[in-house]
Amino acid sequence: MIEPHAPAPPGAPPSWAGPARLPVRPGTGRFLVLACVFVCAACGLVYELELVALASYLIGDSVTQASVVLSVMVFAMGIGSLLAKRLRRHAAAAFGALEALLALVGGCSAMALYAVFAWTGDWGGLWASGPRWLLVAFSLAIGLLIGAEVPLLMELIQRIRRQDAGGAVADLFAADYVGALVGGLAFPFLLLPLLGQLTGVMLTGGVNAVVGGALVLGLFRRDLTRRARWLLLAANLAVLGVLATAAVLVDDFERAAREAVYGQDVRVALKTGIQEVVLTGDTDGRPLGLYLDGRLRVSGRDEHRYHEALVTPAMDGPHARVLVLGGGDGLAAREVLRYPDVRRVDIVEIDPAVVDLARRDPALSRLNGHVYGDARVRVTTADAFRRLRTAPPVPSYDVVIADLPDPGITASTKLYSEEFYGLVRRVLAPEGRLVVHAGPVSSRPRVFWTVESTMRAAGLRTTPYRVGGRDSGFAAGPDRTAGASRAPCDWGFVLATRGTRPALGPGARGPKPTTLTRESLGAARRAAEATRIVGLPASTLVHPRY
Repeated sequence: MIEPHAPAPPGAPPSWAGPARLPVRPGTGRFLVLACVFVCAACGLVYELELVALASYLIGDSVTQASVVLSVMVFAMGIGSLLAKRLRRHAAAAFGALEALLALVGGCSAMALYAVFAWTGDWGGLWASGPRWLLVAFSLAIGLLIGAEVPLLMELIQRIRRQDAGGAVADLFAADYVGALVGGLAFPFLLLPLLGQLTGVMLTGGVNAVVGGALVLGLFRRDLTRRARWLLLAANLAVLGVLATAAVLVDDFERAAREAVYGQDVRVALKTGIQEVVLTGDTDGRPLGLYLDGRLRVSGRDEHRYHEALVTPAMDGPHARVLVLGGGDGLAAREVLRYPDVRRVDIVEIDPAVVDLARRDPALSRLNGHVYGDARVRVTTADAFRRLRTAPPVPSYDVVIADLPDPGITASTKLYSEEFYGLVRRVLAPEGRLVVHAGPVSSRPRVFWTVESTMRAAGLRTTPYRVGGRDSGFAAGPDRTAGASRAPCDWGFVLATRGTRPALGPGARGPKPTTLTRESLGAARRAAEATRIVGLPASTLVHPRY
């Protein structure tokens, strides 16, 4: 047998250190290395997907976050592969140390990012903000470590039995790609629903450390000095200890982080298959707050102003049959049911947990006037786009109210597309009205006017209007991130019809609004028009503009 540092055979690469001294047969050794490649690839993809998912949840705009994380990681993988060339002579020791470090960094990345979000709240604004650079730093570090795996594993598998480079690459990449497939499927279908974001990635780190350490300490232990074996064993045990401790404390961490984000009066916190739902307040005089994925959707302080401004102008005309898209909290339906001649209200809500909470929670059901006990209200659990697409193309609704998340959240972009408004137009009666919450005007005028331009492109006649938030300028309307200091100070709406341009009015046949008059609505229209941006293209499914 050739010793580890014997002279290289003719034609061998400079890093050749001779065949590995294995405790098993070469065929078994190759199988174990390829199995390790499989597991490491699965773990690496879980780290990537976890960063994308957490960034999309905390920051929003999942397309941007996925692009940033994946592009940085792929770039870093290339750099890691180049740097690993210098470690090939000590491939076994280097691979063991690398896997221990990758398990620690990858396994703790989600908790670190969530901690920064919870205790600093600094995720808005420019990319110069610290937490966003922390996301890039984790992507870079994990990418470097993943990229360094391949050259080292190639060296190890060649030391077991030399073969042509093409065959070795094919074997290695086959195991790598199949492992990536398993990791990619395990994350959304197994780890995320059963363990959650934090525990799932910690378990992945633990598996990564165990498999990497076992391969080196078991299969290639004769290539390591006694001191190196003990150091590697200690490092892996330390990493496993850190991950195990974090996993044990994860519930306490989540509670503390939740209090840092939402305050200390959290009453309900649940994770549905779609989003995180949190209810705060309505105790000891504190106003109720409903948060979806960390964004304030309802505030008991001023939700009445928002929902009245959303619903009242749309009800200034025929309104016997009303369709509410979103609005599972029941508050838009509450405003609709104030009109006695309403015969039916259909609510399309994607998350049944929100509807159940609006039915059963004493504070929220009291705020929405117990609308789900009204026989005129019917709920459909469905995606609004899919529901409209499968609906009969027959004009059937006098009023359609789109109380949906902001278009800047990528999952909702299709609900602000030209195709979507075309589907709404099909179910809108000839004299019917559509009203859309289009986000804050003052802070995001381009988004607001893109919504209006898109509605016009779908064949609708529009009247935009802008209603101010609370007098303090700290509005609590939809899509404000919990704890953010840069809250929108206004709400933007677009009223539309299939025929002539709709006029804004409080509705002569309904109850008298508490905050809106014909004069105030006229001022709201002029306030919006003063910010108009002309020439904006429509947003479509294949070319979103938000």
